[in-house]
Amino acid sequence: MKGKRIVVGITGGIAAYKAAALVSALAKLEADVRVIMTESATRFITPLTLQTLSRHHVAVDTFEERDPAVVSHIDLADHADLFVIAPATANLLGKLAHGLGDDMLTTTLLATQAPVLIAPAMNVHMYENPIVQENITKLKRLGYRFIDPGEGQLACGYVGRGRMAEPEEIVQRIREILAEPVTDLSGKCVIVTAGPTREPMDPVRFLTNRSSGKMGYALAEAARDAGAEVVLISGPVSLETPYGVRRVDVGTADEMLDAVLRDLPRADVVIKAAAVADYRPAQVADYKIKKSGEEMVVRLERTPDIAEEVGRRKQSHQLLVGFAAETDHVETYAQDKLKRKNMDLIVANDVTQPGAGFEGDTNIVTVYDRDGEVLRLPKLSKREVARRLIGLIGERLHAR
Repeated sequence: MKGKRIVVGITGGIAAYKAAALVSALAKLEADVRVIMTESATRFITPLTLQTLSRHHVAVDTFEERDPAVVSHIDLADHADLFVIAPATANLLGKLAHGLGDDMLTTTLLATQAPVLIAPAMNVHMYENPIVQENITKLKRLGYRFIDPGEGQLACGYVGRGRMAEPEEIVQRIREILAEPVTDLSGKCVIVTAGPTREPMDPVRFLTNRSSGKMGYALAEAARDAGAEVVLISGPVSLETPYGVRRVDVGTADEMLDAVLRDLPRADVVIKAAAVADYRPAQVADYKIKKSGEEMVVRLERTPDIAEEVGRRKQSHQLLVGFAAETDHVETYAQDKLKRKNMDLIVANDVTQPGAGFEGDTNIVTVYDRDGEVLRLPKLSKREVARRLIGLIGERLHAR
């Protein structure tokens, strides 16, 4: 933390008083703390308070240029190691999601290339408003990081989600972000497969699985943030395409294989995060199968093994990363799969563990290579797991 320039943005909510504790804690850790306040924020806490705690001038007015050698908001944007918005009001989220810059804080945020951590705080009904949630989803998709609000008694009298995270939690999250390895995948092409496949029985029925695609989409975002060109080959999911990522929609295992092989020659990394159906109906009816009798027998046949085919074709410079969702003997099955399919890394999880199964927002994984375990992660958000995995992949690529 020592010497890291952290810009704290404070917006006009009652939780602004917590920002004083946050700034004080960061200053005690010897961070170089700069504060930007919106005009509304100054109605809740004074700039003098934050100036005293940070030991630096507090920026409020976009047109207050104290140093003629620089443009203030560009200088802050360029030299920041991290931006923290605490509290972040619904108004700030809306402006940021739509690229609006009408004050010192929003213009600086639009200009920065540093990571941005956002701590929302507002009334529970405001937070749950579909428009606010849509703005949060969009910002997450664009790479902004969030520390979710807590639940409890709110200043307005309601009880529910909307309390700004405590300063101690925010400081811990800041530590984690600043400790992340810098991964540079500039000039690299990364293929990520995500979601389930659907294997049709007739025009209205199909075999599929519970994969939501969230892990694969998080990996695509993390690879994009590291500078890679990302091709996301996705089965049917209800997720938005990450900004700056080329998405290829597929339905069946055959279609996913064809899409992977089309881009394989130019890929540096292939991450097989999709849950591809192992079997499909041997015959697909042209018309809807009508109900008849007490039971129906469906004969199944194997689908193509995409990871095995990529492992057979991959070149020496290419890295193949697979996933293994298991319910027992996780390490044994994962390492067997890695060797049989010529993978370089395999990410294994026990889907019976709470927080590690399908459809959720968290995961618990262990990564193996041919020599054994190389990384074990506790329960983390899938976005955080993705960042750690992309960091490991970057290390392996650069080591080559």
